[in-house]
Amino acid sequence: MNSFKAIVVKENNGEVTYGQENVTINDLSEGEVVIKVAYSSVNYKDMLAVQTKGGVIRNYPMIPGIDLSGTVVSSSDNRFHKGQNVIVTGFAMGMTHTGGFSEYARIPANWIVPLPEGLSLKEAMVFGTAGFTAALSIMALEKNGMSPDKNPNILVTGSTGGVGSIALKILSQIGYKNINALIRKESQATVAQSLGATNIIHADELGENNKPLNKQIYHYVLDTVGGEVASAIIPQLYYSGSMSLCGNAGGIQLSTTVLPLILRGINLLGIDSVNVPIDERDSIWTKMANEWNITKTTLSREISLEEIPKTINDVKNGKHLGRTIVKL
Repeated sequence: MNSFKAIVVKENNGEVTYGQENVTINDLSEGEVVIKVAYSSVNYKDMLAVQTKGGVIRNYPMIPGIDLSGTVVSSSDNRFHKGQNVIVTGFAMGMTHTGGFSEYARIPANWIVPLPEGLSLKEAMVFGTAGFTAALSIMALEKNGMSPDKNPNILVTGSTGGVGSIALKILSQIGYKNINALIRKESQATVAQSLGATNIIHADELGENNKPLNKQIYHYVLDTVGGEVASAIIPQLYYSGSMSLCGNAGGIQLSTTVLPLILRGINLLGIDSVNVPIDERDSIWTKMANEWNITKTTLSREISLEEIPKTINDVKNGKHLGRTIVKL
């Protein structure tokens, strides 16, 4: 292995730039396992990583990319062997540890999940961090009572983005019938319906968050946006309803009161996909590879390493739909 291609983010006098470069194994962070990367994917967090003051990367230069799938080239840990197919998502990848936008990666063994049977390397990145987050969100809501046989009214925000689009497909596939998709642009309506939404809610229909308690509309909410959107929905949850929160594209502040929590007993469920213990990840990925496998029918496209900057700009400008996977 001589030099190989990677996206490298650099900082100079407070200004962040990035682009494709040739790097070597010595440019990669330490780890017991070297992986030939087959696919990565573009996530909202990856867009933030290449912005000045994006708040993701802790030290420069850095190879971004918060997830990858690929094949083990070498390993000093006996849990993994040459030729084995694996997945890595989250932890410090693309933040303080060189990530997946590279033809090779060197990764700590404790971050790696063997590719489950029934899932290809490409399909693993159709899911990627976004799919893993969607799965965690649905699991949290079901743990708090959501099930198809109760026929709940469900709302998915950010419904045509990475997490939201996969959430719609999984919910539809496992039998939920009343799935509302929150959209901002009329052009997103057809996309959301193709992903399994049974009803479309426009952002301006949410109303303002001007009452501590509003009309009860949704039993469960899978929120990927945060900010004003999440704040407006909380007072609309039914008694004992639950809302998962996994994103902050709409802002990090919540404007609410304790009344929905103490008068309606609602549950706000924080979702973190970054630091899920490694011993819990196998079962989640196995579920995604089997009964929750929507990779052949969800909205996705494939790009090369060179095309990452254009996709990053689409994400930044709110023009990105579904999942974009990067073939290395």
